[in-house]
Amino acid sequence: MSSRTIVLASRNKKKTKEVSEILAMVGFTVLPVTDFPNVGEVEEDGTTFAENAAKKASQVARELNLWVIGEDSGLNVDALNGAPGIYSARYSGEGATDERNNAKLIADLADAADDKRGAGYICSVALSNPAGEIRVACEGTCRGRILREANGDGGFGYDPYFLIPEYHLTFGQLSSVVKHRLSHRARAFAKFIPLLMNISREF
Repeated sequence: MSSRTIVLASRNKKKTKEVSEILAMVGFTVLPVTDFPNVGEVEEDGTTFAENAAKKASQVARELNLWVIGEDSGLNVDALNGAPGIYSARYSGEGATDERNNAKLIADLADAADDKRGAGYICSVALSNPAGEIRVACEGTCRGRILREANGDGGFGYDPYFLIPEYHLTFGQLSSVVKHRLSHRARAFAKFIPLLMNISREF
């Protein structure tokens, strides 16, 4: 395996694609954890995105004896006191899907006026060495507003409902080039990459 290969502790194909595209620009190859079928699921029982990201990175790194990125991200909606928050991926309960999560979000916001639908995406990233020690940790955020109807079929999760006001487009409509500049994940990795490069000699 190349010394510039990192495992992403995620089973989300679209998230893996985004991270792979971002890190390819600095010469790193990203492998999804699904390439290693013996790795078990990590219980996301942290109280913050940062705790969950670190746990994913550390646990999978120790299992594989490889460098691993853990990433945890989600949506904080102002009118819902920060929900769905760390439960974004499982907001609609057991067996949650993007469609069900979005349906619950829109239902929960049914009575919220347009000017009360502010929200922020947040992304926490952690890098563990093969011993399970966190070597890099950072976070990025992006503010927007939740629409009443979906627009665009790009992205994933809540993206088709998350409007970026300055572009008048949702994350579901924006091109990957633009999204890689201004999304919460892009901003987290903009902080992450210089730190990664600083320790790349350890790989």
